[in-house]
Amino acid sequence: MNTYARLPVTFVRGEGAWLWDTEGKRYLDGLSGIAVNTLGHAHPRFTAALGEQIGRLIHCSNVYQVAGQELLADKLCSLTGMQEVFFCNSGCEANEAAIKLARMYGHQQGIESPAIIVMEKAFHGRTLATLSATGNRKVQAGFEPLVGGFVRVPYNDLEAISHVAQHNSSVVAVLVEPIQGEGGIRTLDIEYLQQLRKICDEQNWLLMLDEVQCGIGRTGKWFAYQHTHILPDVMTLAKGLGSGVPIGTCITAGRAAGLFKPGNHGSTFGGNPLACTAGLTTLNILEQDKLLAHAESLGHFIRQGFATALQGVNGLKEIRGQGLMIGIELDKPCGDLVKLALAQGLLINVTADSVIRLLPPLVMTQTEAQLLIDGLCPLIKEFLQS
Repeated sequence: MNTYARLPVTFVRGEGAWLWDTEGKRYLDGLSGIAVNTLGHAHPRFTAALGEQIGRLIHCSNVYQVAGQELLADKLCSLTGMQEVFFCNSGCEANEAAIKLARMYGHQQGIESPAIIVMEKAFHGRTLATLSATGNRKVQAGFEPLVGGFVRVPYNDLEAISHVAQHNSSVVAVLVEPIQGEGGIRTLDIEYLQQLRKICDEQNWLLMLDEVQCGIGRTGKWFAYQHTHILPDVMTLAKGLGSGVPIGTCITAGRAAGLFKPGNHGSTFGGNPLACTAGLTTLNILEQDKLLAHAESLGHFIRQGFATALQGVNGLKEIRGQGLMIGIELDKPCGDLVKLALAQGLLINVTADSVIRLLPPLVMTQTEAQLLIDGLCPLIKEFLQS
C-alpha cells in the first residue's frame, strides 16, 4: 500500500553509525531507524547472540514458559523498580495494553466509563485507541469515529490537570510522554512530573508514562522518568529495546500491578525467544559498555556543537533535548532539509513541521558526531537564508 513517502535510497548493509546503499555510497545515521537501532548496525556481540538464538529456537507460544522472557522481565524490573511486564511487538501495542489496564482499573473502582487524560501534540501510535489518544489531527483525519474516553490537556500544564480533576470524576489515569518525540522533542519539566505523580496519588489515578521513544538509555538514564526520582504505575517501551528486532513492553507497579489475569490480554508473537534475546542482549551491552553515560555526554556535545555553529543565525528558534534525543527548531517548515541532508550522506528527520529531529545510535563516536554537526550546519544556514 502507498502508505510511505519513501526517500529514493535503498540500504544494503550497515556498521556502527554508518549505512551503505545499493550504489556503494556511505551515510552517517543520525536517526537510527527512528530511535530503534540503539546499538547501531551489525554490532558484533548483538549479531552473535541473535545468530545463536536463531539456531536454537525462534518462537514458541506463550502457552508455554519462555526462559528468555522471564530473564528479560527480571532485568527490566530490576532496572525500573517495577513489578510486572507484559511483552508485545510494538509501541502502539504496549500503549494499547496500558489503555486497557487503565479501563480495567477504573471498572474495578466502580467507574462506568473510565477516562484517561492525554496531552496535546502527543503521539501514542496508529491503532484506533492509540490514534485517539494521540494529539495530532493529521494522523487522526479520515479514521473517525475516534475511540472515546480521552480528555486532552496542554503539555506541561499542571493547572489544566487540576481543573480536570475538579470537574471530571470519570478520570482514572494520565498518559504522557516524558519527552514528546513526534511532537517536536519537547521535554516535561522535572517539577511537572513530580507534581503529576502527587496529583495522581491524591486522585487515586494511574500515572502512565509512554517511553517508547525516550526509553532504553537514550536520555542518559535507563528511562527518562529516572531524571525525576519518581516511579510510574505503568510504563511502555518498544523501539530501542530490541535494537531493530520488534519488541514492546507494558510494565506495571503499585496499584497497576496484578490487574491483568489469565485471559485478559495476550499476544501471539510477544516475548518470543528471539525478541527477548534481542532485548536482553541490548540491555547487557548498554550496561557493559557504559553507553548511558556516553549518551548523556555525547548529547551535550552535539547540542553544544550546533549551538556554537549556529549562533546568531536568523531563523533558529531553539536547540533542545536530552541525551541523544535532540531537536533543532527553525522558524519555518523544514521538511526539505531531509532530502538535502540525504544528498550529503546524512540521515536526519523532521517532525512537527519545523523541528530537525536527531536520534543517533548510542554507539556513535564523538568524531562521527562532529561530522554530523559539520555536515548539517551549512545546510541549515543555507536553508534559512533561502
